Amino acid sequence: MNIPAQTWYKRLAPYRTADDRRALLELLITLGPFLALWAALWGLLQAGQYWAIVGFLPAGALVVRLFIIQHDCGHQSMFSGRRTNDWVGRFLSLITLTPYDHWKRGHALHHAGSGNLDRRGIGDDIITMTVKEYRTASRWTRLKYRLYRHPVVMFGIGPPYVFFLYNRLPLGSGKLSRSEWASALLTNVGIALVYGVMIWAVGWKVFLIIQVPTILVGASIGVWMFYVQHQFDDTHWSRTGEWDRKEAALRGSSYYALPGWAMWVTGHIGVHHVHHLSARIPFYHLPRILKAHPELKTIGRLTLRESFSSVSLALWCERRKRMVSFRACA
Repeated sequence: MNIPAQTWYKRLAPYRTADDRRALLELLITLGPFLALWAALWGLLQAGQYWAIVGFLPAGALVVRLFIIQHDCGHQSMFSGRRTNDWVGRFLSLITLTPYDHWKRGHALHHAGSGNLDRRGIGDDIITMTVKEYRTASRWTRLKYRLYRHPVVMFGIGPPYVFFLYNRLPLGSGKLSRSEWASALLTNVGIALVYGVMIWAVGWKVFLIIQVPTILVGASIGVWMFYVQHQFDDTHWSRTGEWDRKEAALRGSSYYALPGWAMWVTGHIGVHHVHHLSARIPFYHLPRILKAHPELKTIGRLTLRESFSSVSLALWCERRKRMVSFRACA
């Protein structure tokens, strides 16, 4: 049964209420283990136990979860109070290396125009060309787009570039307000102070051995999650005259059916169709929604195995209304 998105939006209204106790618990059970793991890695490395470096994998995964908490703060959905959301989000930006206020604006634009072919490039969308645009583009434009879409660039070069460089000085984000520039620059100052104290305490070699791979793991997982949430075979795009925000949100975002532990680590953001339909739903309510409404598991469903095939999808075919590969366009 194909239930309209507007109907789903109304049905999900009871879940659009933040639970401050639950939100604080989710923050503590993520931040606490992250700090404890970082300290344990430091202690083991000091003792010459260099095998412990593998701990950057779970540490990086926890950075992803902290980013999702920051993300929900940006939507004003994590806690009930705006000031609490904003200050928790700004604090977490020192760990995620993502300036809170600047990112919040870009992400809001992404939600406002997601799935609209005439509003691509606004917000933090993955750049997507149509088949017609690609065929009529210059050789140089096609080459740049193919390089951008190459897995080595998208998932190898892209994550460190975005989190280590672009987020420090977001010059490619269009005209920024004073508050957004302040967000980026003050985040840089905060990061410099925190990193400076940590380097003083543990030494720059140990700091880099732990922190750099930890952030790289978190960044790579984050970019991958964002990619598969909209870049899948049966996603939804349409022109302004046909575009409906709620339908585009529900049909153009995937339900990434990951194992339970992976869902926890990624803050259930894989239930992305529900999140896009109603961003004011806190991530900790999403499992309850799927349990109460299992029909939602059939919309945009994408398994872990199926998600790997989405890497080859690079163009939107308006005639077939689906993502296709460069080979299919040849």
